[in-house]
Amino acid sequence: MILSIFTFTHVVISLIGIFSGLVVAYALINARQLDRWTSVFLWTTVLTSATGFMFPFHGFKPSYVVGAISLIVLALAIFALYRQHLAGGWRTTYVISSMMALYLNVFVLVVQLFRRVPALKALAPTQTGPAFKITQLVVLLAFVAITVLATTKFRHAQLRTA
Repeated sequence: MILSIFTFTHVVISLIGIFSGLVVAYALINARQLDRWTSVFLWTTVLTSATGFMFPFHGFKPSYVVGAISLIVLALAIFALYRQHLAGGWRTTYVISSMMALYLNVFVLVVQLFRRVPALKALAPTQTGPAFKITQLVVLLAFVAITVLATTKFRHAQLRTA
């Protein structure tokens, strides 16, 4: 019962992080800094990664590596934004690290969808089939494009906050 509630809470926090991250990505592409959305994105994504380590431990899993990498890039994004105030190269660091954190959250979402949605699980039951690999490649390429576009647009723009 407690594990079900914890899992549900973890999933809701993750989905809030993904949604708010997509809003932040859109803002960055449009050379805007949305302070509240950014805060929601960064902190829910930190919570997502941190709570991922709190599930019952049954041996080492790749999700622990993803969670650790996510926390590292989030620390960079938070430092660049709140401590360095996006000065100089920290603006680029912020965009790249925050988009990496969003990508990692979406990467895990795709993994979970292929584990939990029967139609997707049938396409790639072991997550090694072409459907899974192609989906993850498309997600990766989309995030590379988003990150390049956001970095380019946000790097030299006069910030308009909202």
